Amino acid sequence: MSAWKVGILTSSDKGARGEREDLSGQVIREMMLDIGGEVVVYQVVPDEFDILRNSMVTYCDELNLDLIVTTGGTGLAKRDVTPEATLAVIEREVPGMAEAMRAVSLQKTKFAMLSRAVVGTRGNTLIINLPGSPKGVRECLEVLLPVLPHALEILQGKMGEHK
Repeated sequence: MSAWKVGILTSSDKGARGEREDLSGQVIREMMLDIGGEVVVYQVVPDEFDILRNSMVTYCDELNLDLIVTTGGTGLAKRDVTPEATLAVIEREVPGMAEAMRAVSLQKTKFAMLSRAVVGTRGNTLIINLPGSPKGVRECLEVLLPVLPHALEILQGKMGEHK
């Protein structure tokens, strides 16, 4: 199996200033190995709409990544703008994946219903928003990992229709 080209984009003001280590990004990097993912770009950026949007567009259109996984910025705080930036980038939503993450998280904490995470596609790239905590990242990715290779194969036309 060829490696999937993965980008990790962490949205964190403190992380971008070097005041906080990005543990969530590290969890994503480790878990991508389970699907043959190769992290080819990794960035920690401030919680800024334009920076997030422009980074995702570059990852999709110029770097031609297969998968972008964001972490952080999916809550209700005023500076949590990752879902809005993602919605400005994607062409189609994949609501079932976001719903699956919230459903599993809701079994562990009531606060999961506050997540505004989005999943969608731009061209041949799948974009997934994850929470900002390492625990939340792990819980959400564990739900998605079993279907990610299949989703990427379908998105990129490497697999035919279901029979």
